[in-house]
Amino acid sequence: MEKRKLGRQGLEVSAIGLGCMGMSWAYGSADDHESIGVLHHALEIGVNFWDTAEMYGPFKNEELLGRAIKGKRRQDVIIATKFAMKFGPNGEVLGLDSSPAHIKGSVEGSLRRLGTDYVDLYYQHRLDPNTAIEDTVGAMADLVKAGKVRYIGLSEVGPGTIRRAHLIHPLSALQSEYSLWTRGLEQRLLPTLRELGIGLVAYSPVGRGFLSGKIKSIDDLEESDWRRNNPRFQGENFEHNLQVVRIVEKIASANRVTPAQVALAWVLRRGTEIVPIPGTRHIQHLDENAKAVEIQLPTSVWAELDTFLASFQVAGPRYQEAAMKWISEL
Repeated sequence: MEKRKLGRQGLEVSAIGLGCMGMSWAYGSADDHESIGVLHHALEIGVNFWDTAEMYGPFKNEELLGRAIKGKRRQDVIIATKFAMKFGPNGEVLGLDSSPAHIKGSVEGSLRRLGTDYVDLYYQHRLDPNTAIEDTVGAMADLVKAGKVRYIGLSEVGPGTIRRAHLIHPLSALQSEYSLWTRGLEQRLLPTLRELGIGLVAYSPVGRGFLSGKIKSIDDLEESDWRRNNPRFQGENFEHNLQVVRIVEKIASANRVTPAQVALAWVLRRGTEIVPIPGTRHIQHLDENAKAVEIQLPTSVWAELDTFLASFQVAGPRYQEAAMKWISEL
């Protein structure tokens, strides 16, 4: 597996990572035994960059990864996790809290659940409007000094916040949604990251599975699947957004690859500092995603796709209104 560097501080990860959220949360039923098998297989094929968060479950996904790495060589896996949420007694999200005191408690909980004494990459999950980013990153820097965190990053924040944070302690990565149907960060955010030498970790690079072409209607999703309530999967939005799926399927068929591989290869070729982290609960999909690194399509194919994207406007916001309020302007 090809490696890529995130930031200038020494963090090197597999060119394609593994988003682990769906193994425990949001996308319907999952099988822990099968998921652990996927995680073990990921290490075997060199996909060593795993993404989780205390919110996924909540807490269950970190516990799952902890069970998966037990008995393995800790240095073989790069674990990224995130903090920022306050939880009630039943795991309900009460709001955001990135105060230094809360961060200290959050990292101890993550370390305990993961069964490790350090986190490779520690992100602020969402920007806390009640805590200055300087205070938050200062607390994260203290964790680096203490050896509990190796590298730090932010998620879903804009250029201004990134610049202020980076002055306090170098950021290695910014995590944000980026794919064929989510390209809003290209105009202002990507240039900022490149200027400062910060990597981009692209989540949902296959459009939450939509760009794989395997979701033909909302009925293909389980009743408990969070995507049923995502605006882009709703009614007329769904039908409109199928336009991008059709051109990806056309390209995939003509070049004997899969639509998901086309979607991932597109993200990979946007820059060597970009690392997509597609999620999956199945070994065959993991293998499929990993092989996207090897795909070399003719320049004319990418030009055709980019021409389409230049005139295509995706229908629907990325999240429901309440969740969009937690995303800073990119």
